[in-house]
Amino acid sequence: MATLTPPAGAPAITQNPDIRYLGRLLGDVIRAYGGEGLYKQTEYIRAASVDRARGIQGADLADTGLDALSLDDTLSFVRGFMLFSMLANLAEDRQGVAAEPGADVASAVARLESHGVSHDAVLDLLAHSLIVPVLTAHPTEVRRKSMIDHKNRIADLMQLKDAGRAETPEGENLEEAIFRQIALLWQTRPLRREKLFVADEIENVLAYFRDVFLPVLPALYARWERVLGARPQSFLRVGSWIGGDRDGNPFVQAPQLAFALQRGCQAAINYYLDALHALGAELSLSTELAHVPQAVLDLAEASGDLSPSRKDEPYRRALSGIYARLAATCVALTGEQPARPAKLSGEAYATPQDFRRDLVIVAQGLASEGDGALATGGALGRLIRAVETFGFHLATLDMRQNSAVHERVVAELLKVAGVEADYLALDEYARIALLRKELANNRPLGSRFSSYSEETATELAIVEAAAQAHRTYGPQCISHYIISMAQSVSDLLEVNILLKEAGLWRAADNGEPPHAAIMAIPLFETIGDLEAAPNIMSAYFGLPEIAGVVKARGHQEVMVGYSDSNKDGGYITSTWGLYKASQALAPVFAEAGTGMQLFHGRGGAVGRGGGSAFAAIQAQPKDTVQGRIRITEQGEVIAAKFGTRDVAMTNLEAMTSATLLASLEPEGISTRDAARFAGAMDELSKTAFAAYRDLVYGTEGFRDFFRQLTPIQEIAGLKIGSRPASRKKSTAIEDLRAIPWVFSWAQARVMLPGWYGVGHALTAFEDKALLAHMAQHWSFLKSALANLEMVLAKSDLGIAARYLPLVEDQALAGSIFGRIRDGWAQTHDGLLAATGQSRLLDRNATLETSIRLRLPYIEPLNLLQVELLKRHRAGEDDPRIREGIELSINAIATALRNSG
Repeated sequence: MATLTPPAGAPAITQNPDIRYLGRLLGDVIRAYGGEGLYKQTEYIRAASVDRARGIQGADLADTGLDALSLDDTLSFVRGFMLFSMLANLAEDRQGVAAEPGADVASAVARLESHGVSHDAVLDLLAHSLIVPVLTAHPTEVRRKSMIDHKNRIADLMQLKDAGRAETPEGENLEEAIFRQIALLWQTRPLRREKLFVADEIENVLAYFRDVFLPVLPALYARWERVLGARPQSFLRVGSWIGGDRDGNPFVQAPQLAFALQRGCQAAINYYLDALHALGAELSLSTELAHVPQAVLDLAEASGDLSPSRKDEPYRRALSGIYARLAATCVALTGEQPARPAKLSGEAYATPQDFRRDLVIVAQGLASEGDGALATGGALGRLIRAVETFGFHLATLDMRQNSAVHERVVAELLKVAGVEADYLALDEYARIALLRKELANNRPLGSRFSSYSEETATELAIVEAAAQAHRTYGPQCISHYIISMAQSVSDLLEVNILLKEAGLWRAADNGEPPHAAIMAIPLFETIGDLEAAPNIMSAYFGLPEIAGVVKARGHQEVMVGYSDSNKDGGYITSTWGLYKASQALAPVFAEAGTGMQLFHGRGGAVGRGGGSAFAAIQAQPKDTVQGRIRITEQGEVIAAKFGTRDVAMTNLEAMTSATLLASLEPEGISTRDAARFAGAMDELSKTAFAAYRDLVYGTEGFRDFFRQLTPIQEIAGLKIGSRPASRKKSTAIEDLRAIPWVFSWAQARVMLPGWYGVGHALTAFEDKALLAHMAQHWSFLKSALANLEMVLAKSDLGIAARYLPLVEDQALAGSIFGRIRDGWAQTHDGLLAATGQSRLLDRNATLETSIRLRLPYIEPLNLLQVELLKRHRAGEDDPRIREGIELSINAIATALRNSG
């Protein structure tokens, strides 16, 4: 049956049979639940859009009847196209579109071996490695979790179809079950009616940790043990910002931090209890048939399990005791009973290591007989690995706040304590001297008998909550404190002052060196901050008390921000600035004798550091990865990369294999070429920066043009996050968060943050042969241009021009848009010339197919969005208009995938 399927005559587009299958079922659902009229109308518009996308002469969407849709039919139409894009995403992920050749640990190890890097060298690296995807609540996920859950159920059912099954395990016809899930999607409200609270964001991310990361990481480690022929330490872990990120979000306070950690602890312990329960059913070994070591017998005797039926089954009795102790741990740490309470009583475990120790006793007992097969791998091995990886805290929670807040809070503490009346008036040298003096003793500045502003009281409360969390869950629950807009050494020292107030910084005492239980981490975000980063870190390491702390820890983290540096200087300048800053930091850390750990603040869109993580990690400068890297994962990218266990395994394999290659693979270019390439990039960056700044910050009226052309005002009203769209009550681009900046340009199909200025640079650069050589042989530029190419392919200035009537000053609109259009053409032509291609994505057939598939389903959405925006801004107050705009934003973001 012809329905919402790709055009039948396009061979490249029709290669994925799952898309055709799911598209057919979606068409059946629309006919069954929306009616024959809606189905025919939708199919007519789809066919016309496909014809236009294929270049058929005379095909024009103006003749499809889009303008004749009623508001109710518009909402239904947009939902249909949105659901097709969601199902297409699912189909592509299932077919491995997200996977990249060689992006797995086995391939990476083989590739390293070809360069003479041994298994032992890989294991040595992993012995001190740390790889962490850090999930954040940055608001670019426009879909409700209910929609994602239905999509994941369809993915599970499609796996049964792959296996040749005709029925579900419950006996339901498989195709009818898939149809039912799509029907549920059709009738599920896509939009949130209420703004998300922080607690909602915590629960949303908890589902990924509980349902995906907890089972996936132990399975990956088991796979890697086979590849490496040895058991590596738990180097891949997970992190979160949700409940600890206060930068610009006044709703994250001490209670939210405590709630995030409590819910994580509950999820981890309940997962372990379920695993223990299953192991108790499995390990039925009898003393009549197996030799059981004394250590296991001692655990069995201590368990309190006196059941006659298990008298000869010490492993089951031992596990019953372990279960009882773990259930008591849940009560002690969270104040609540686990989902399945214990039948026995037991003493709570003090630490996860104590729990692991008992599990290892069981494993060693199983290994003592036969060939040890009962102890290696299997459910017990996965449980031990999970405990090593997740502890009782599940995910390490980062704290984050803006440096300006720290300045004000420390200033008030010093003033109230009578130490310094006007800290903010001091220059940097005086600040450092004063802060060092305070860090040299353990006397707190604050007092419970003093009164403080709400801001200071809130910040003191949250560091005290962090200290309480350390006492409850252990130091791994919070180990990083990110300082947004870090611009000086005093910005780092101020955080240590705040940590000292809660006992999380201890001064040198009785021969003991100073100690910081939580690491202060600068986030260098703007182009200027990135350039200053090496000098700031060198000066920071030069302070004796800091040198002592860093030496004891063995490494120091620095975070580099893609989003604000891009908004500040444009795509190529941001990318090159991050590369140069990372490269310049390496010798600073080497001189300080400590390991460098970079934390990359990447978003989903290319303008915020998005694109292939596998390529991006490999493209890092030599000696800057060192086996240690953390990367933010946020918004719609979380569901795309970790929505199902299979997809999560693919992406975590890619992240790990890329880290191995970046750390151990020999440099791909010569020293001479590296110097030539760097000089060329400096020139390209300078030209691109000037062009970008001239347009965005130097053009009169650009701010109004941007705010009227794009749906930025409407995006700010979406219920997709708990924090405001701007840092301040201002319409200035400088104060706008990078997420809505990038997201709104993507909606209007301009994608300006991902490419503007690059064309000017490529055109002006005279040595085209050198440029082509760099594009072919240098992983940094190859990765940067690949991401740029994807952005250009997803942009469409023909569609963007449809938004021009939204701009009040039409002369201004024409002038600025003309510059944007010319810049796009320059970038397009310059990219093709540098890469030697005849068209965009000439060498990436998979991505080309994916984008071509989506184009016919995006353009009608854009046209409807424009008309709805016109009506909304003209003052029409029909709530369906607002809903239609929000639905179109949802649908376009779903179709574009990495648009935020």
